[in-house]
Amino acid sequence: MRMKAIISYDGTQFSGYQVQPNKRTVQAAIESVLQKMHKGELVRVTASGRTDQGVHAVGQVLHFDTPLEIPSDGWKRALNTMLPADIEVRYVEQVSDQFHARFDVDGKEYRYFLSNEPERDLFKRHYQHHVRERLDTDAMEKACQLLIGTHDFTSFCAANSNVKGDKIRTIHHASLIKDGAQIAFQVRGNGFLYNMVRIIVGTLIEIGTGKRAAEDIVTIIDAKDRGNAGHTAPAQGLYLWKVDYKTNVDKLPNHP
Repeated sequence: MRMKAIISYDGTQFSGYQVQPNKRTVQAAIESVLQKMHKGELVRVTASGRTDQGVHAVGQVLHFDTPLEIPSDGWKRALNTMLPADIEVRYVEQVSDQFHARFDVDGKEYRYFLSNEPERDLFKRHYQHHVRERLDTDAMEKACQLLIGTHDFTSFCAANSNVKGDKIRTIHHASLIKDGAQIAFQVRGNGFLYNMVRIIVGTLIEIGTGKRAAEDIVTIIDAKDRGNAGHTAPAQGLYLWKVDYKTNVDKLPNHP
């Protein structure tokens, strides 16, 4: 049977999500626990996508196949008991055998957290990016609106990306959530290129500090050149917030 899980993790001490030789990764940690539960048999997990070293997740989605008949709450309890403290399973359910955590994705939401305090908070350094220079959030908000729509986002894709196919993506929503000096960039879209959100944030910071105009977003997109966009914001401020799927794609047969 196929199980779907929603997990959260603190990416600080992980070398990203995907298994890598001699590296501590989220996937390896989960598969290690599943292997113990399956008496030494390797169980592969498939996620909605990869996250890089230092990037966090609130709502990463994965699936795995198992012969074990364990209730959803039992899976959640067993996994959370055995997993390291920086991974938490939030939800588990049995789904259709045709459900695929990666290929059935309909959209994702990311959030990037910024602190615009005069001084850096030492204890939040792994969970947000500190920008000391005063940010013009009105200009940043204006730039966010120019990102919305279907565009070729080549300028916002890492130059070393090996993405297959075109770089046309659709952003459905882009805005800032402000709470005093704490700022979160919220973006939802049908798909994201490698480092796309971090490059967008780096560009928004340059707009917020007056190094660029909000309207520059249009010319950056039109250029289709990574060199035209801003710097890549550091990993620790980025969170995979939510993954959306097509309606009923994961439902079991004869299920409402």
